[in-house]
Amino acid sequence: MGFVIPRHSLLFIVFVCFLSRLPRARSGDAEALLSLKSAIDPLNRLQWQGNGVCQWQGVKDCMNGRVTKLVLEFLNLTGTLDGKILNQLDQLRVLSFKGNSLSGQIPALSGLVNLKSLYLNSNNFSGNFPTSISGLHRLKIVVLAGNHISGPIPESLTNVGRLYVLYLEDNRFTGTIPPLNQTSLQFFNVSGNQLSGEIPATRALMRFNGSAFSGNINLCGPQVNNPCRNTGAGGPALPPIYPSTPKESSPKRSRLIKIIAGSVGGFVGLVMLLLLCILCKKKLSSTEDRSKGGVGRVEVAEAGEASGGGGGGNNGRKEGGGFSWEGEGLGSLVFLGAGDQQMNYSMEDLLKASAETLGRGTMGSTYKAVMESGYIVTVKRLKDARYPRLDEFRRQMDLVGRLRHPNVVPLRAYFQAKEERLLVYDYFPNGSLFTLIHGSRTSGSGKPLHWTSCLKIAEDLATGLLYIHQNHGLTHGNLKSSNVLLGSDFESCLTDYGLSSFRDPDSLEEPSAASLFYRAPECRDIRRPMTQQSDVYSFGVLLLELLTGKTPFQDLVQKHGSDIPSWVRSVREEETESGDDPASGNEASEEKLQTLLNIAMACVCIAPENRPTMREVLKMIRDARAEAQVSSNSSDHSPGRWSDTVQSLPREEYLSI
Repeated sequence: MGFVIPRHSLLFIVFVCFLSRLPRARSGDAEALLSLKSAIDPLNRLQWQGNGVCQWQGVKDCMNGRVTKLVLEFLNLTGTLDGKILNQLDQLRVLSFKGNSLSGQIPALSGLVNLKSLYLNSNNFSGNFPTSISGLHRLKIVVLAGNHISGPIPESLTNVGRLYVLYLEDNRFTGTIPPLNQTSLQFFNVSGNQLSGEIPATRALMRFNGSAFSGNINLCGPQVNNPCRNTGAGGPALPPIYPSTPKESSPKRSRLIKIIAGSVGGFVGLVMLLLLCILCKKKLSSTEDRSKGGVGRVEVAEAGEASGGGGGGNNGRKEGGGFSWEGEGLGSLVFLGAGDQQMNYSMEDLLKASAETLGRGTMGSTYKAVMESGYIVTVKRLKDARYPRLDEFRRQMDLVGRLRHPNVVPLRAYFQAKEERLLVYDYFPNGSLFTLIHGSRTSGSGKPLHWTSCLKIAEDLATGLLYIHQNHGLTHGNLKSSNVLLGSDFESCLTDYGLSSFRDPDSLEEPSAASLFYRAPECRDIRRPMTQQSDVYSFGVLLLELLTGKTPFQDLVQKHGSDIPSWVRSVREEETESGDDPASGNEASEEKLQTLLNIAMACVCIAPENRPTMREVLKMIRDARAEAQVSSNSSDHSPGRWSDTVQSLPREEYLSI
């Protein structure tokens, strides 16, 4: 007689078997990290133990218990990477194995959908370029330099729309360079490979000079001073072949030579005469410009302050000529940062560039410079070229010039002479955060942004500001919405940082109202040095500007107090006294805005010691974003009642700047 299983018991067994086949829910990433350690750490350098995975060595950041930044550099790690293990860490934003002895093929990383930065340089990786990288659409930084990777550079890299850094030097890549044309691409190097064919004439690649392509003997193009012949397939350049010509008879040949020599001599004389006239005219023009106290052929717009390292404003006046700096003792343009040595322009190119004034700020005048090649940069001419001393200025430039981050506008180069100091930045055509919030007119027509935009902008700014603070104790010193530029992907990028020490301490000139109201109370006296705590205060004011759509120097704000924090406090107190229920509007949106508002108010504490650090601020913002992503739903698309409150208040004209 057989054993009969009851029907309900059979269903239970099937259900249990089904559950056993489902992937187990992970409590953090500890299991994946321990599997990774067993594969690449035979010397047991990583002392990973306990449940606090976010405190483990190399785990630099976490979000809701998940690892977002893993940095394992110069630890003599060996072995090969397992893609199945790495892809379990699907919340990673930054992954770095720089300076180890890892080998083998770089595995497929298609599971790392949130990855923004990948550093695998200075290892022993071989095999082909990991094509899975091309599918990571949030990726900005790819550094694979100093390995043994071979094969072609895949053309699919052109699909990585946010690509900011691509360093592939000192490998064994073959084939042609793909036609990369991302406007976001600012750092590029493929030197020391076996690449061939013509360098694509895209705007993105034309900005880099020969050092970005050196060591590839079969490459051709203007960057490497090797003209390309039309091979029909983009093949390597061939030496030019000059057709032989039959020799002329001696008398005819002599007569022809005399005619040519006479013509050339006359032409050369005419050219020299024209050049002499032009030089005299330029000398006279330069003398007149200096006597008028101007800045050459560039006029300064008086319509307000321009952002220090970018553009996008149209308040300037376009000029047909170029920059006309002091001609005596012109030196060379000093490029900053190792990657910037590949930039394909010189001081002569800047001198010949057409110029458009973007505006005048606290530290100096800002211009958009369009070179003859079509490449565009932003040039900042500092107001006081006498302070600080040349050696101190050089040290500060070297320090600031090392900063390289996707949320920081890079300072590419500087020039200094006795009476001239110029800073060269990348040009940002999408304009500034000030314009995004308030429009291009100097009126009170600003509009609060949606809470999702506020969170994204706040995280970008906090990330960039923390990066500045972490580098040699630097400060921004002039944080405001006009000094936040919008990148190619509309990411927020800080500019005009690290320049506050260039003000003459004996100067009687007061900062503009636009700058003054962003300053912390303890730094309203311009003789007081800016600190990281004062940067936190400025960040809080900027956050309030995002949330309310108002500048800190509007009339309406100042009726309720001396600055925007006082005004916000007064509005909150009025709402509390009137008994308004915070949940009366869209509760989800209101909660997110309230979280940001609380972060902003913590930043603008009067006492500097009571303000959070930027690391603490960034963690609070990231926690808020993570919570927002979990709780967001289809009905949660309004700015919220707090924004409705401030939006309904009457708009008034700005104070004159």
